[in-house]
Amino acid sequence: MSSLEERGEVGVAAAPGSSSAGLGVGAVGAALEAVAGGMAMQEEVAIRREGTESDQDEPPKKRMRLPEGESGKLEERLYSVLCCTVCLDLPKASVYQCTNGHLMCAGCFIHLLADSRLKEEQATCPNCRCEISKSLCCRNLAVEKAVSELPTDCTFCLKQFPRSSMERHQKEECQDRYTYSLMRTVTQCKYKRIGCPWQGPFHELPAHEGECCHPTKTGSELMGILGEMDQNHRRELQLYNSIFSLLCYEKIGFTEVQFRPYRTDDFITRLYYETPRFTVLNQTWVLKARVNDSERNPNLSCKRTLSFQLILKSKVNSALECSFLLLKGPYDDVRIKPVIHHHAFSNDTNETEYVPLPISDSVECNKLLAAKNINLRLFIFQIQK
Repeated sequence: MSSLEERGEVGVAAAPGSSSAGLGVGAVGAALEAVAGGMAMQEEVAIRREGTESDQDEPPKKRMRLPEGESGKLEERLYSVLCCTVCLDLPKASVYQCTNGHLMCAGCFIHLLADSRLKEEQATCPNCRCEISKSLCCRNLAVEKAVSELPTDCTFCLKQFPRSSMERHQKEECQDRYTYSLMRTVTQCKYKRIGCPWQGPFHELPAHEGECCHPTKTGSELMGILGEMDQNHRRELQLYNSIFSLLCYEKIGFTEVQFRPYRTDDFITRLYYETPRFTVLNQTWVLKARVNDSERNPNLSCKRTLSFQLILKSKVNSALECSFLLLKGPYDDVRIKPVIHHHAFSNDTNETEYVPLPISDSVECNKLLAAKNINLRLFIFQIQK
């Protein structure tokens, strides 16, 4: 106590009119404030510890709702986590993953397999370079469901909806819908049948139909429009009538054919397909197919096509006139339009010209190239003289 009193006396004695006195009083005040603040912090920490110890057996509290800006950042982080490693976009349908868990959308996955087929290489994951194939990779249903619940903007009304309900909204509910690209349905005038080319937002349709000038067209103008439409309809009807006529032939044969991939012996090898020999109508046949008409580097082209030829391997005594067409196999999902081809086979002309396989686009071609083998169904109709 005496030492404290002596220090207090020294501090008080130094107070009048000296700068050192001011420093002493300020230092003491700052020390007292620091001590008081430290005691308050210790009490607060003790209270928090008591609270955590007493709440260990209680159910966890709900998380605080993040501000609007933070939730937007969370969605962006989810986009970066769930996006395809190839196109960096959120998958719209199936999601595949490699053995290490890296995600790929269905389109990019099929494209990688098709490219590896064209380049005669093993397909690998773009991230970790592990081998990928239809047997090694599997679908990730959890990611597919998570992506379907993420919000996205409608391209017409710019409102946000979950991805799972966007298709129905754009097709049926959106008042600003113009063209629904996935289903190929268009908001058109009801007088389209007589040549009205109008396409626009759905909410403008009643006003346009009330002012459309096509109902007042003359008969000669309408006959010209209907003539073009009838011509397209006649072409489709002719195809179906030709198929039904072929089904009435006496000698009809069909078989499942399997195109297997091979490589040419050129310096720069090219991919081609060939089937094993098969028998139809008591004759031996072979089918061959090539990509982009044997283009040098079809893997560098965005547009991909397949063409095929039918080869008669048997020897015949007289010309064998046939009609033939290829359709998709019973377990494939590729879309092939029926096209009928004709050829008169003989010992000198035992090969047809290469004709295009009637698939709709390059996406369908990639599906065929990505498969281990191409399985189709061949129909041959012998024309009787």
